[in-house]
Amino acid sequence: MENILVRPTELYRLPWTLPDNAISWLEPTAQCNLTCDGCYRENEKQSHKPFEEVKHELDVFQKLRKSDCISIAGGDPLLYPNILELVAEIKSRGIKPIINTNGVALTKQLLHELKKAGVFGFTFHVDSKQGRGGEWKGKSEIELNELRYHYAKMLADEGNIACSFNSTVYEDTLQYVPELVEWAQKNIDIVNTMVFIAFRHIVPQMPFDWYAYGDKVEWQKVMYHSEEERKVDILSTDMLRKVKEKFPDFHPSAYLNGTESSDSYKWMLTERIGNKDRLFGYAGSKFMELIMSTYHFFNDTYLSYAEPKMTRKGRASLLLLWPFDKGLRKAAKRYLKYVLANPFRLFKKSYLQTVLFIQPVDFKEDGTQVMCDGCPDITVHNDELVWSCRLEEPKQFGTFLRSVRRN
Repeated sequence: MENILVRPTELYRLPWTLPDNAISWLEPTAQCNLTCDGCYRENEKQSHKPFEEVKHELDVFQKLRKSDCISIAGGDPLLYPNILELVAEIKSRGIKPIINTNGVALTKQLLHELKKAGVFGFTFHVDSKQGRGGEWKGKSEIELNELRYHYAKMLADEGNIACSFNSTVYEDTLQYVPELVEWAQKNIDIVNTMVFIAFRHIVPQMPFDWYAYGDKVEWQKVMYHSEEERKVDILSTDMLRKVKEKFPDFHPSAYLNGTESSDSYKWMLTERIGNKDRLFGYAGSKFMELIMSTYHFFNDTYLSYAEPKMTRKGRASLLLLWPFDKGLRKAAKRYLKYVLANPFRLFKKSYLQTVLFIQPVDFKEDGTQVMCDGCPDITVHNDELVWSCRLEEPKQFGTFLRSVRRN
């Protein structure tokens, strides 16, 4: 009997395109205060862009692309000297400013100032291969949940700031993904999103030659490469399979396919509903379609990050939208049983929480590169929209590299 983990036809294909997308990616600096294994950006000291140049890049985005939010990344954007002005600038343009940071430079005072400037949310990159020092040196993925909670609590105490976490997933850390998914559910009241990104690098075992225009490029000269053999083909379905081993009901609702394949789950999104004590279920594809379509109708963009006050409306989502979605109907039944067993539970809030698996570039046997179709993490380079995850290639070689299978 055929054993299919998930089919594209079961999921809502996120409608994001190059000119009409939920997210855009802005890099005001390439300077960072950590050295993450697998980072795809050259850590350039004193590489801050002039504020006028960054504003020009925002102009390019608004000329070429609709966006619900701007992910301010880098490097680490908290090192950018004009970060407060940048957040205020993005906010003034009617776009949500989201800061992507490792959190090292974040203080309560800076957080308060960023909120006053208009920051909408944070995505904290926390995993065990970042070279963190001090009390976090050598800590495992599970031990780092203490640090994740510290950042989530900081945002919750400041109030109404979206909180997300991402982790790069390696061959030896894939096993911890289910426990991190479980930790997120136990903190569903202050953690809105968990993101897991599969590790990618150019490595010796790849059977390809690399070309910039017609010139061959030695793979060791590409910034994101590893000299030793490493597993660089982890898929979003590998992460999903691992989670389902512990949580069999776990099921995604939406995806973004690859440029060369409709069943390549480049972004695989799961929306779940519950509280700190109980998970009631998972929204289905119709829920995601309704949310995206309605949001686009009223706002002229697709939804990226939701306000925390909206994610607290898990019960309202169940009660109002269950007729439209099979997943919500199952969750509503579980919720009803939960409340009937103890009516006082009616006073406990329920929350929406997103779990996202991201699968970066893949390679077919002939060397064809499979990128995200309608990439949300597009950035600006030389006034053009380019893939942020491979920005070092046009910076270094003037173009994206082609991979050609060796004879």
